[in-house]
Amino acid sequence: MSVSAEVLALFARHGGDAYFGERVSMREHALQAAHFARLQGAPDPLVLAALLHDVGHLLEDVPAALEDWTHDARHEEVGARWLKERFGPEICEPVRLHVPAKRYLCAIDPHYFAQLSAASVHTLALQGGPMSAQEIAGFEAEPQHREAVRVRHCDDLGKMVGLVTEPLEAYAGLIDRLAR
Repeated sequence: MSVSAEVLALFARHGGDAYFGERVSMREHALQAAHFARLQGAPDPLVLAALLHDVGHLLEDVPAALEDWTHDARHEEVGARWLKERFGPEICEPVRLHVPAKRYLCAIDPHYFAQLSAASVHTLALQGGPMSAQEIAGFEAEPQHREAVRVRHCDDLGKMVGLVTEPLEAYAGLIDRLAR
């Protein structure tokens, strides 16, 4: 099975589910994140990282209702492990770091927290809240930290009800071209 077929199957199985606490589906959220990455002129690997940043949610069962989340599911780590078997670090590392990027932005940007959706605020608390100075230094030492911040911003934008984007199938060629 091709990697694009695997991705399409994951989204066929769970992509229509509501995106936890938001008013879009998981598929819509992923497509919007990729859409905004393209609008910003991101290179193809970053567009794909934006598309697949929440693949960990598609791989594991978590409570459908956000208020039932009592601990962090670490979807970024689950997703990055799955992606690492299929792609290089330019894709899996920004995915692994997109949750730390939220914590980082909350720590360094006094305006960022106010831009978060209610669902993102809820998960931020489960994910450890804003980073400490030591965590900031560790994050900034990560080779792909800037790309993770870009994915994070696309993630934050990808929650618009009714936004028309390309369909998931339009990314099949990109997925297979960038796969190992």
